[in-house]
Amino acid sequence: MLGDELSKSDVEAKIEGKGDFIKIDYLSNILKQKLHRDTKKFVYLKLIEIYDKKRMFNDVAKMYEGLGIISIAFSEQIKNYIKATEYYIKAGFFDKADYSMKKAINEANSVERNEINITIKNFYKKQAEEYEMNSKRNAAVKIYEKLLEMNITDQERKEIKVKLMELYEKLGKLKEFYAMKRFEEREFSKF
Repeated sequence: MLGDELSKSDVEAKIEGKGDFIKIDYLSNILKQKLHRDTKKFVYLKLIEIYDKKRMFNDVAKMYEGLGIISIAFSEQIKNYIKATEYYIKAGFFDKADYSMKKAINEANSVERNEINITIKNFYKKQAEEYEMNSKRNAAVKIYEKLLEMNITDQERKEIKVKLMELYEKLGKLKEFYAMKRFEEREFSKF
């Protein structure tokens, strides 16, 4: 059967009752074929569903990027690139997250760009909090350090620095703790 002739129902019938890794293999191979846009979108969504269930966040992000590429509407492209960014953050691939975020921003107008920045910043915060709840302090530190590099408000910067200092102390990173503490004292003394 040629890829052009493959429909969503054909794909659904082929993967019915199969295990997740058999589905992944089959669906991944189908993506290499020439497919109608609707069928390709369906395959990406099926792979996203499976990868997300398996907590394979890097792969979920790649599928959202694929959806972004084949999307026609700018709003749909932006939405898919934002989802890719979210999953790259969950996977801990911040460089890839930045790249997907830039793709979303490139398709957006000025109002949407601001919304994208806020959304991505909130993804990072949410992931850092999740890491803290699960006692993954080193991972939380990386995210908070990343947030300090982003465009954030002064209030947010202060809150993040407080959290970072607490984490540095708990992790025994005294050099980083005292460096931040000295910096904060210098900043405070300016007022």
